[in-house]
Amino acid sequence: MRWLKPRLMLLDTSSRTQHNWRTQSDRQMKNASPTAASAPTTQTRFASVDAYRGFVMFLMMAEVLHLRGVSRALPDSGLWAFLANHQSHVDWVGCTLHDLIQPSFSFLVGVALPFSIANRRAQGQSFGKMSLHAWWRALLLILLGVLLRSTHAGQTNWTFEDTLSQIGLGYGLLFLLGFRPVRDQWIALGVVLLGYFTAFALYPLPAADFDYAKVSVTAEWLKENRHTGFAAHWQKNSNFAWAFDMWWMNIFPREKPFVANGGGYSTLSFIPTLGTMILGLIAGGLLRNDKSPTAKLRWLVIAGIVGLSSGWLLGALGICPVVKRIWTPSWVLFSGGWCFLLLAGFYAVMEMWRKKTWAFPLLVIGANSIAAYCIAHLFDDFISKNLKTHFGQNFFKFAGTAYEPLFHGAAILLVFWLILLWMYRRKIFLRI
Repeated sequence: MRWLKPRLMLLDTSSRTQHNWRTQSDRQMKNASPTAASAPTTQTRFASVDAYRGFVMFLMMAEVLHLRGVSRALPDSGLWAFLANHQSHVDWVGCTLHDLIQPSFSFLVGVALPFSIANRRAQGQSFGKMSLHAWWRALLLILLGVLLRSTHAGQTNWTFEDTLSQIGLGYGLLFLLGFRPVRDQWIALGVVLLGYFTAFALYPLPAADFDYAKVSVTAEWLKENRHTGFAAHWQKNSNFAWAFDMWWMNIFPREKPFVANGGGYSTLSFIPTLGTMILGLIAGGLLRNDKSPTAKLRWLVIAGIVGLSSGWLLGALGICPVVKRIWTPSWVLFSGGWCFLLLAGFYAVMEMWRKKTWAFPLLVIGANSIAAYCIAHLFDDFISKNLKTHFGQNFFKFAGTAYEPLFHGAAILLVFWLILLWMYRRKIFLRI
């Protein structure tokens, strides 16, 4: 990692271009022609992509608001129950707003890649040099994920389901696909999804007397979430990815043998996560071509609807449940649909309608997403304790005990943002 001067990156991993997101974007949109050829545009970044990334990171950082605590204190409030639900992950099948953070982050890695490759080519870098950089970046992402997961552990916590590690495990292959035509990228997506589906489908179903209690799955959880029939191939901690981790995770030194991940997460989810990144790669290629803004928006919306409907249908028919925790192929399609639609929304507002000023708080976060990720994971407890130390233990109860987690969390979130604003104004951007 290194600290850079005025360079902004898409997911901190794209082009080294000045963050001139107002004038340059407007000029390119104004000059785009509906009849233009599909050659790459000279536009080097889109404010809409930065704002989308900032929105995703804001959702992650906003976990400190502890909306579930407010909801528990106000059990009769439907509003707080709704907000708390969307700041929580579903137990297994389904999706909330919070579940879209990781796929959006992964998707935006793919969106950034065509811009990064184009920029490095313009600098005259060879394919070999770019490849070494890409694989080094992949290794750093994996290790940073391990580091953040080990912060409060007694020894290095060798686990690879973290967002950064999952991206790192697939990033090298994504980089290679960035040099292939879009047809090959679609083919690769199909191979990833079909291959991963087949691996789960062929893995034997758990026996009738399988002891789920030994793999951190309670009877209460099974009562609410158990799959039957063909869908049982994707049951928690008794599937193909779990079996792989029973071998893989025990290669590394551990305080005690690995038997299961309590949340059902797995290392092999990086394979379908690569599928999510490929969807982003295709979207990034679309943004770089010379189609008209209207045509780009239409493509993103259609792709979003197709992804949502196909992913939902696979789950509804019992072919492949929509499960984020093990990143099922149907989840790739379903969450990918949401990613396309969210990108379409930001693109329409900021690139076509040129409404950008409102997004400045998001751009501050999105311009330094790796820093935001690390700050939220490393400094939340430190900031939380110091706020109460200096303002008083009961200061945040001014609106009542029920709202204390909200206002205390809002103060933490403000400190996060002010740190990022300080970095933004001094053009300090953390890059991997």
